[in-house]
Amino acid sequence: MKLSMENILGGITAVDGFEAAGVACGLKKNGEKDFALLFCREPAAAAAVFTTNKFKAPPLLITEQHLGGTVRAVAINSGIANACTGEQGMDDARKTASLVGEKLGLQAEEVLVASTGVIGFYLPMDKIAAGVKQAASRLSPGGGRDAAQAIMTTDTVIKESAVRFFPGEGQQPFVIAGMAKGSGMICPDMATMLAFLTTDLNVEKELLQEALLEAVAHSFNLISVDGDTSTNDMVLLLAGGGTMPNKIDKESPLWPVFQKALAHVCRELAYKVVADGEGVTKVIKLTVRGAADYDMARRLARSVLNSSLVKTAFFGEDANWGRIITAMGYAGVDFIPERVNIFLGDVQVTDGGRGLVFDEVAAKAVLKQAEVPVLIDLKLGNTEITAWGNDLSHEYININSDYRS
Repeated sequence: MKLSMENILGGITAVDGFEAAGVACGLKKNGEKDFALLFCREPAAAAAVFTTNKFKAPPLLITEQHLGGTVRAVAINSGIANACTGEQGMDDARKTASLVGEKLGLQAEEVLVASTGVIGFYLPMDKIAAGVKQAASRLSPGGGRDAAQAIMTTDTVIKESAVRFFPGEGQQPFVIAGMAKGSGMICPDMATMLAFLTTDLNVEKELLQEALLEAVAHSFNLISVDGDTSTNDMVLLLAGGGTMPNKIDKESPLWPVFQKALAHVCRELAYKVVADGEGVTKVIKLTVRGAADYDMARRLARSVLNSSLVKTAFFGEDANWGRIITAMGYAGVDFIPERVNIFLGDVQVTDGGRGLVFDEVAAKAVLKQAEVPVLIDLKLGNTEITAWGNDLSHEYININSDYRS
């Protein structure tokens, strides 16, 4: 089935049946929007992927508990992570869900919660209550952009995506949309990073989870800004509000189409997170080719992209390929060094694991690009992945040296 697509406006509320709002309730010192509310007019099926960090924040734990049934709303605050806050943090997350439920006429279990910001501080529940009241009164199909702004922390740009897909062959078009936040503490392992997605397709809950896991594996789990996996990372997908009467199952011709479409939107959002990384001057687009399997390729890509020496070399526009092979060598992956070829753009710098005499001027030109393509060819198997990272600049240190203040 041929799939075509078009980008559309509206962010996460581009999907029919979803409304959103973003307001300021005083959690941030600068008075910016800091509380977002997403509402589905009809019960939605939900799937989610969470951080593997052992210090999982209370909002994620409550959301995990509420995922058993249908979902009608998601409350997200920025500025305070509500992480490492013990039983009070759990109570505050539950209370947030209850406050939303009261305002929207829902059961608390139909409300999911998420938080992002500084770790170790309690939520000021009087401000959260005010935010819930204000946001509930402003819910609108046009509120997607305000919601995307309200979940930002050190982000410098709003991160949205909305795509209408045309499966062809007489099939009805469908929409997948989303918003994300993330700029620092980004090295998802599921996946500080939050992403929320909506679709008007009617997908069985189990398949929704399967599709999300696969999409995350090839998008959010292939990005790195600084090698840190947050306590609050979460990717959430809601399917509801659509007009398609029949549920998609594995026998449906739309099943592989939906998988491909969801992966596309997730990659768009993931790329926007990397491109807006704290202090970033360039994105590293790393392709690992010829791997034995996905796990080998991902572990090598992550080791290279997380290397401070690799990242600083790219910031300095230095074609120091030795840092790349060093990071590969300690990745704990069993490959054959004597087969490895590395390219910076179209400039080959190693052949069979040995350095080449290459055009330094041409390599420098590649490294000056806003997006620097790097290819590692292992010549072992048939698996190929593309991962994204970025350089490490002076500005990253400035941003993170006084984040709490």
